[in-house]
Amino acid sequence: MNTVTFPFSDLIAGYVTNFNSQNGAFGTFNLKTTDGRDFEVALSETTYAELVRNLGEPYYDCTLQMRAMLVSNRYLFVYGTFYPGDSQHKFEAKHIVFLGKTETEYAFEKQDWWVNQVRNLANFYLKVQFEDGEIDYRKYRTNLGLVGAKEISNRQETDTISRLVYGFATAYLMTGDDRYLEAAEKGTEYLRDHMRFLDEGEGICYWYHGIDVKPDGREQKIFSSEFGDDYDAIPAYEQIYALAGLTQTYRVTGDPGIMNDIELTMNLFKRYFLDKTDKGGFFSHIDPINLSPYSSTLGHNRAKKNWNSVGDHAPAYLINLWLASGKNEYADLLEYTFDAIEKHFPDYDSSPFVQERFHEDWSHDKTWGWQQNRAVVGHNLKIAWNLMRMHHLKPKEKYVALAEKIADIMPAVGSDQQRGGWYDVVERILEPNQKTHRFVWHDRKAWWQQEQAILAYLILAGSLNNAQYQKLARESAAFYNAWFLDYADGGIYFNVLANGVPYLLGTERGKGSHSMSGYHSFELAYLSCVYTNLLLTKKPMDLYFKPKQGGFKDNILRVQPDILPPGSVQIGEVWINGQPYSDFDAENLTVKLPLTQDELKVRVRLLPTQVFFNATLLEVTGGVAKISLSGLLDANALGLLEEELQKATAQSIKRLVLLVQDLKCISASGLRYLIFTKQKLGSDIDIYIVGATENVLDFLKKGAFCEGVTVLEHYDTVELAIV
Repeated sequence: MNTVTFPFSDLIAGYVTNFNSQNGAFGTFNLKTTDGRDFEVALSETTYAELVRNLGEPYYDCTLQMRAMLVSNRYLFVYGTFYPGDSQHKFEAKHIVFLGKTETEYAFEKQDWWVNQVRNLANFYLKVQFEDGEIDYRKYRTNLGLVGAKEISNRQETDTISRLVYGFATAYLMTGDDRYLEAAEKGTEYLRDHMRFLDEGEGICYWYHGIDVKPDGREQKIFSSEFGDDYDAIPAYEQIYALAGLTQTYRVTGDPGIMNDIELTMNLFKRYFLDKTDKGGFFSHIDPINLSPYSSTLGHNRAKKNWNSVGDHAPAYLINLWLASGKNEYADLLEYTFDAIEKHFPDYDSSPFVQERFHEDWSHDKTWGWQQNRAVVGHNLKIAWNLMRMHHLKPKEKYVALAEKIADIMPAVGSDQQRGGWYDVVERILEPNQKTHRFVWHDRKAWWQQEQAILAYLILAGSLNNAQYQKLARESAAFYNAWFLDYADGGIYFNVLANGVPYLLGTERGKGSHSMSGYHSFELAYLSCVYTNLLLTKKPMDLYFKPKQGGFKDNILRVQPDILPPGSVQIGEVWINGQPYSDFDAENLTVKLPLTQDELKVRVRLLPTQVFFNATLLEVTGGVAKISLSGLLDANALGLLEEELQKATAQSIKRLVLLVQDLKCISASGLRYLIFTKQKLGSDIDIYIVGATENVLDFLKKGAFCEGVTVLEHYDTVELAIV
């Protein structure tokens, strides 16, 4: 019974253990999966290979180099066909995806990988929502098809607009592109004008579920939720996510009007969702008339608590609000929510998964709606990720202990250890004679659950210096970047099959819905960039801000990128409106803004504290590329300098200006690299050395680097303009 006697295709993810070019007609290689199983993979005449690529990048064919790239310890994906054999199935490779040019390289760990991904995502949403024209949110629609076409609907949901605003604000934070900030600010204004309900008598603000825009421009307000799980109620998570975009925009601008709306919405949480008894926590729903969690009209949502109502405050808005303001009251509220999670959610005596739904007294609700006694894999990982962030703010060993417990348990019960990636919803309890937790509906993999795994293991690896967590982070990021990026139409797929093939049916076919907008994919890109560069690969990262005058308290701009291990990051350099600026506190990650009525654009370079070299491409304008160098230019610094030079020469330039006033020393290998680079640039590109200290300049001259190079104390853009 159940003997598999037919061929079928599938995916294997694993590490190459050996390659035998003489075995079979075209060679074979062995692959070891994450859980230690071995597969022999046969190459064929038609096997082809590619290198993983980012959104906006061309196809990189590796077929000719494929055999040479099959070296030991290399992680890769191979899609192929199992054929029945005498004693076992034979696996023949059809398609191989390599994750880097060498066995130790992972392309998505490059300094600008996630920045470029965010830029492409932002451009995709600008195009599909606003047709590349004026940014007018009257055009916005919640539901988008596969290619981004707006489906026939007049519905605009508050949460999905807010999530898209979050995406645009994040894209500005990472790139400094003013068009993204325009989209974030216009979206914020639209939310406040059309979706906000101010109750000044109560001192609260709450947000409509959405509006229907009539063909003649009139609006029909949708007060209570019309989503099935929350019908005719005000769910906490909708109010929480209404703040996601506003708060991220506030981080960039400090707009006091936004802060007022955030505080009034938090009054709503504290007054009506908070359980003020000794039981604590937040209720999941209130009714739209009396704003009570006890109303009989709430049905199965009456007097309930869940992961969303307790745990989603932190990632959706509250951590970002603390980062922007530094207020103790927000840190205290974060601590309150995480203490509740640590106390009530673990249920390891009965299941490897946390409990997610509760009655008023925190007893387990195992009969609610679709969830019953089921686990959402991503919620477990989301708890681990956010516990580590909280530990960096208010250290508690119990936070780390639970985060590590989740991280250690989840791969065996929530991940696909043959194909890579993470599953969706599974049964929390094994039935007798079962060894695998059953899928509730399917074995598909949702984009947002991959995000939770990637961020959980990245921050655990970076915080605890744990190689196993870094391995799991890489494997998770590899699956996401190999299979979720839509190179043809743009954006991110909602779901893929277990084998990585996009799932394109029903509501999961599109790029926009009640469940999907510009939040998880942008958040993933932003925090992957933060954790990878600043904690793991030790590379600098730039952030951009455009503060409004008088917006931030005491004119202090807080630029901490996330709640990272104390002392792990510092400010390296600051520029305001393109000019170097020195009034900042490097260790406390704050910038004292100048008192002026001029518009301010602030660029901040963040450095891992162990990094002693910094290279920053400041601009490429009028054929002139300017790169700022600081610290020690030695062999360890060459990769970073090369990345900045590649950016500088990606377009045609006539002059390279190296601003070296903060360069302390150059090693022999650093000098040889500069000489080699000068040779490769050729005589058509003029090189300028500006502001060199006496010892640096003397070393450059002794190495004959300065021959044919213009040496200046200061660089005057006007006087030295290219004619």
